[in-house]
Amino acid sequence: MQTKTELAQVRPKALLLDFGSVISVSVFERHRETEALLGLPEGSLGWMGPIAPETDALWQSMQRDEITERNYWEARARELGEAVGEPGWDVLTMLTRVRQTDPNAVVRPAMKQLILQARNKGIRVGILTNELELFYGKEFLSRMDILGEMEMIVDATHNLILKPDPRSYAMAIEALALRPENILFVDDQFRNIAGGVNAGLQTQYFDLRDIAGNTAAIAARLCL
Repeated sequence: MQTKTELAQVRPKALLLDFGSVISVSVFERHRETEALLGLPEGSLGWMGPIAPETDALWQSMQRDEITERNYWEARARELGEAVGEPGWDVLTMLTRVRQTDPNAVVRPAMKQLILQARNKGIRVGILTNELELFYGKEFLSRMDILGEMEMIVDATHNLILKPDPRSYAMAIEALALRPENILFVDDQFRNIAGGVNAGLQTQYFDLRDIAGNTAAIAARLCL
């Protein structure tokens, strides 16, 4: 078995990306914009998830596996709906209201460029996500151009197997038809990164506190 150092020296043949917060701009980064859009007082959205875990007890609970990622976002959706006087919001309603109407505006421009560069270099690109269609809906996703660049998408919306369950990584590895050590997995949650390590994947933690630095690190590992 290769060591972690040896794995990190292998040029990946595939890039396996989380969608939320990695390909897409996170809800956390858009709090001020969301407050203005929904007519909420500036600073009223103080939960910052991975950007500042100390501000977000619910996020910390998820990281301890006390609740699922879906539980987390369902709770945040209910809170936002109640804050604007519309009880009963689900996650799709929340994202529809805060993301507005352009699916391609959800995607990070730098990540789109990286994906296209990887594809041009012959690197396979895919998505391993817990919530893509569940959160965004089929119609919205059908208009998102970057999804057409993906060789495969493993979405727990359909298989109900959430990261960091080992079976989710196994499905993605099988879909990419490569050995796990030849795949670079990128995610913004340590618990999912740990799952990737256990599955034998190369891994890159995507730190929302340094988007540019992390995007550059991925590009360097892919030799783009």
